[in-house]
Amino acid sequence: MASFGITEIESWDRFYRSNFINSLTGFKSVSLIGSINLQGKTNLGIFSSIVHIGSNPPLVGYINRPVSAASHTMANIEETGIYTINHIQSFFIEQAHQTSAKYPKEISEFEETGLHTEFKNNIIAPFVKESSIKYALSLQEIIPIKLNDTFLVIGKIISVILENDVVLQDGFIELDKAGSVCSNGGDAYYNAEFIDRYQYARPGAKTEKII
Repeated sequence: MASFGITEIESWDRFYRSNFINSLTGFKSVSLIGSINLQGKTNLGIFSSIVHIGSNPPLVGYINRPVSAASHTMANIEETGIYTINHIQSFFIEQAHQTSAKYPKEISEFEETGLHTEFKNNIIAPFVKESSIKYALSLQEIIPIKLNDTFLVIGKIISVILENDVVLQDGFIELDKAGSVCSNGGDAYYNAEFIDRYQYARPGAKTEKII
C-alpha cells in the first residue's frame, strides 16, 4: 500500500491534490441549491457538502466556499432567508454539473442549463422541477470557518416535496428507489444501490437486520 505524509501532499500540483483530497473523504450526497434575490433573479448551484445537523428541529447544513469564489448562493440566502435543496437524478446530471460554472450574477443557471424553476407551497425560492426529492429551508445561522475562509450555512426545513411511494411506514426514505445520485470528488457521479438496514444498535445485543 502507498503512504503519503502531509509534507509530500502539500507539495503536489494543486489540481492533483484537490482531486485526491476531495475523493479521499468518500461518497457524498450531491444536490442543487436553488435561491433567488430580491430582484427576482434565480440562482442554482451544485453542492456536495450538505450534511444532516439534527432532526428536532430539522436542521441541514452545507459548506459555502469563500465569498470571492462562490458568492451568489449565500448572498441570495442572506437577502431572502429562504432556499431549496434538490436531489439530483441521473437523467439531468449533465445540467446539474454545469451549474458549477462561474456564471455572472445576472445570469440564471436555470436558464443556461435548461432546468426548470418550480414555485410551490408559498416558498419564494425556486425548486428544481425535474428533482424527485426536494425541500425548502429557512436560514438559521451562518458560521464563518476561519481556517479556510468558508462558511457553514445552517437552515431549518420548512417544506418537503417527494413521491409517496419512496417513504416507508417508519419514515425511512428509499433514495435508491427515488433515483437520487451521489458523488465523489468534484466531478464524478454514482448511482446508489441498497445493501441492508440494521436495527438500532445496543451494547451486548446482537446486530440484526431490518426486514
